[in-house]
Amino acid sequence: MTNHESDERDIGGRNVRRRKFLAAAGGVGIAGLAGCNETDDGGDGGAGGGAVGQIGSGRAGRDAPGGTPMAEMPPLEGELTVYSGRGEFLVGELVSYIDGLYDDLDLTVRYGGSTDLVNQIANEGEGSPADVFYSVNAGALGALADEGRTQALPDDIAELVREEFRTEQWVGTSGRARTVPYNTDEFSEEDLPDDIMAYPDEFEGDLGWAPSYGSAQAFITAMRLLEGEEATREWLEAMVERGAATYPDEFVTCQEIADGEIDAAFTNHYYIQRVLDGNPEAPIATSFTEGDAGAVFNVAGAAVVDSAADADLAANFVRHLLSAEAQDYFARSTFEYPLIPDVEPIGDLPTIDELDVPDIDLSELSNLEPTIDLMREAGVEI
Repeated sequence: MTNHESDERDIGGRNVRRRKFLAAAGGVGIAGLAGCNETDDGGDGGAGGGAVGQIGSGRAGRDAPGGTPMAEMPPLEGELTVYSGRGEFLVGELVSYIDGLYDDLDLTVRYGGSTDLVNQIANEGEGSPADVFYSVNAGALGALADEGRTQALPDDIAELVREEFRTEQWVGTSGRARTVPYNTDEFSEEDLPDDIMAYPDEFEGDLGWAPSYGSAQAFITAMRLLEGEEATREWLEAMVERGAATYPDEFVTCQEIADGEIDAAFTNHYYIQRVLDGNPEAPIATSFTEGDAGAVFNVAGAAVVDSAADADLAANFVRHLLSAEAQDYFARSTFEYPLIPDVEPIGDLPTIDELDVPDIDLSELSNLEPTIDLMREAGVEI
């Protein structure tokens, strides 16, 4: 069984204050979904006059974000249950902010792994209390949709996000790019291959990775889909043969780069930003490959469950995740890419349009079982 995404899960089983509490529960597996799963002037912000409030602190001179503020969105009134595959420590402040805006909203949140919650909704059938499913990745959203457990989002919500990051059944709310972090004391960006397949044989420095981590396994899944099983097997075997350092998660991997223990690795972009947030002088920077598995752009996102008691309320909660305040929160607090126009990511990062992203169906990245089998056959310890 693979490790959970440590930045996208409940920590130590802890859930903080909610108007109601539901304990997370396990579920049976769903066919095709393999593996395990994976947080100024703020004040009361945004509650009136169309002003854009800030959630938490740390805008650090950023202009007010573009997009639609929550004050201009339909109010949230009634009982609503959200199953969140995003960890409370990452998004709890955002959820609490939305909850606090509306006296007539009775909000319940259940935190757990995205895959576990998909399984839970399937087990609960039409009696599921879930109204909204909020997922760490597109694969889990696609799995729930494939089970027929979602309903179409209103066009005016889905169309807030560019076409490649949504379907009729779900919409992306924030994004993460695969990258190659590297130590700037040892290498310059020009020293790094722009082809992910070249790294095991051509990169001269010490490499690291986190092969048991969900993001890494989705990356290898993308490689398997884009390059084929044989080329992926050879890449994996070359990583093993060169003795690439193995770490438990991708934040630790990036910290090891900053500490000079390794020279480069393969991680999501926001782990680099988190290292730099703690130490702006850390010798770590972000490199991108071109049009391959090392350049996949995945999304967290949300869907309305087919059995939602109030589909309009559920859809409008999803709308709030695409508000100016929420998108600014994702940029500042989770260091992800916002998905609406006019909200910029944090850090010296290219725009989404400037990334050379491969053409891949993100929902296929949930099919981890063949990937895990391939990794084990190649001698990768996971």
